[in-house]
Amino acid sequence: MIVTTKKLFEAAYGKYAIGAYNINNLEQTMGLFRGNLDSQAPFIIQISKGARSYTHKIMLEGLIRSADMVFPEAIFAVHLDHGDEETCYDCINSGFYSSVMIDASHEDFETNIAITKRVVEAAHAKGIVVEAELGQLGGVEEHVKVDEANAKLTNPDQAREFVERTGCDSLAVAIGTSHGAFKFTGDQGIRFDVLAQIQQKLPGFPLVMHGSSSVPQEEVERINKAGGKLSGAKGVDENQFAQAAKLGVTKVNIDTDGRLVWTRVHREYFLEHPENFDLRPIGKVFMAEYAKFIAHKNEKLGSAGQLEAVRKLLG
Repeated sequence: MIVTTKKLFEAAYGKYAIGAYNINNLEQTMGLFRGNLDSQAPFIIQISKGARSYTHKIMLEGLIRSADMVFPEAIFAVHLDHGDEETCYDCINSGFYSSVMIDASHEDFETNIAITKRVVEAAHAKGIVVEAELGQLGGVEEHVKVDEANAKLTNPDQAREFVERTGCDSLAVAIGTSHGAFKFTGDQGIRFDVLAQIQQKLPGFPLVMHGSSSVPQEEVERINKAGGKLSGAKGVDENQFAQAAKLGVTKVNIDTDGRLVWTRVHREYFLEHPENFDLRPIGKVFMAEYAKFIAHKNEKLGSAGQLEAVRKLLG
């Protein structure tokens, strides 16, 4: 069942966070649904601009509609990740998405407000909710690229003004995380002090944490052992998700970790089976491994076991 993120956030706020997972193909879609049902968790499917152009946006929509029929007990939202204004309007008008993110965080404060407000007005007119972003995360993820020198933490005072003036439904905040596999070079991590200040300025308002892959070192080591070269990759401590949820984070974006699982499975499989040329055996391995990965993340987010409670809340 496709719902809005607003409904999911109402159920989760202050207790746990909803996992927001990016997908690009059939195998990820199947693993995603199986993993969330195995752990009995509501979830958010994220579709990026890159994913929409990887094959065709209608192909992805078709995969999700089919999965909704195959797994009717699943409860999830369909969300545009890091959309520009034009892409947001396309998704709003498609009649398929339940949520869009307008990312104008690279603009100055007033321009960000103006763009976000336009998208909010268009989305709300069709019952679609909007995530916006204030502050800038460093790192690289698809078309989003910000070097460390230009990364900016979210200003708590500006956050309150931004939400009031735009009418957005949730806010992605920059609190020390970054995009990609190479997030931290030292002891950097989530700035809980900044997060607490933002929650104080916006009590009860859903906050979003981007760049939240943990980059498991076991995955990195296995990838490198199978021929990869990922030196220095380091991510967010997944044991901190619960603390972030208590401070208003209701949505946690996880993309890079899923790519690491894909890379590890394929590198190891072809190393062990050099004679294979059939995509299906390895696809089955990946779907099972991805489902296990999703279920594990949901345990860390606290969303595991919450599916029935959400179902009752939806009536």
